[in-house]
Amino acid sequence: MAYTQKSSLSSDQVAFQQLAYFAFRANPLHADYATVRATNQSHRGSGVTFTKYSDLSQATSALTETSDTTSVAMADTQVTVTLAEYGNTIETTAALRGQSFLNVDEDAANVIGYNAADSIDQIVADVAYAGSNVKYIGQTSRGALTASDTLTSSSIREAVANLRAASAPTWGPCYMGFIHPDVAYDMIEQTGTADLRSFQIRSDADNVKKGEIGTFDGVTFIQTPRALKVTDGGASTVDAYGTLIVGQEGLAHAYSTMYGADPQVVFGPVTDKLRRFQPVGWYAMCGFGRFREESLYRIESASSIGSN
Repeated sequence: MAYTQKSSLSSDQVAFQQLAYFAFRANPLHADYATVRATNQSHRGSGVTFTKYSDLSQATSALTETSDTTSVAMADTQVTVTLAEYGNTIETTAALRGQSFLNVDEDAANVIGYNAADSIDQIVADVAYAGSNVKYIGQTSRGALTASDTLTSSSIREAVANLRAASAPTWGPCYMGFIHPDVAYDMIEQTGTADLRSFQIRSDADNVKKGEIGTFDGVTFIQTPRALKVTDGGASTVDAYGTLIVGQEGLAHAYSTMYGADPQVVFGPVTDKLRRFQPVGWYAMCGFGRFREESLYRIESASSIGSN
């Protein structure tokens, strides 16, 4: 006797993979380069004040045998970073946890943890790209940028020259550059792969930075979609982009000593009567500021593959 396969068998026995996939994610990058951190606060408060001293003028005159030196005054400036609260929450339900094939609580923590890093990185970027040292390619303002005003190799060299003239300290031998993928395309098109020293041929492969695409004329470039992009920010409908060249001590990071420097993942209390709703979120009390403006240099341009 022959058996006839049940036509609905495939729909009756559907298997689900027990591994969740998440949205495409870009590495948080800007926050890694806020090098001045408030680790020794005198007391808790709503902000943290950072102090920096100016260098003394060079003493190039020879001392005389019978005369004492004339003391000069030390000069300092202060940067105050205001603390603010940041956070986000989601909520899982008993029905979701009880009926899902996935580990819902673990996946929720994954989603909220990435949202914390992503959000803080954007907060840092918003501060960093608002600095006063800026060059507009071919123009004198962002609103005047045209589709042909793309990033040039000479503008990168000019940025390096300005940073070195201001004695901005490098990261090892190079400055760091944050560049949008659209602008990175133009840079490689102009400089060529022979001029952009790729990290693949370096001997110090262990020191390759997240997002690094290579080094050009004293700048190690980090590619990130969080680099400044202002939709229709240029002339007409031209998108405007910011490429940020950074030396050390350009950014300051303040935080509350009670909550620490990094965002915390928080599982909130279950307060409903039937204990069905489980909140999970992240919380941070921190702030960012530009510490040394002379360590930050922004180049604004269009992109040949952006919206024009």
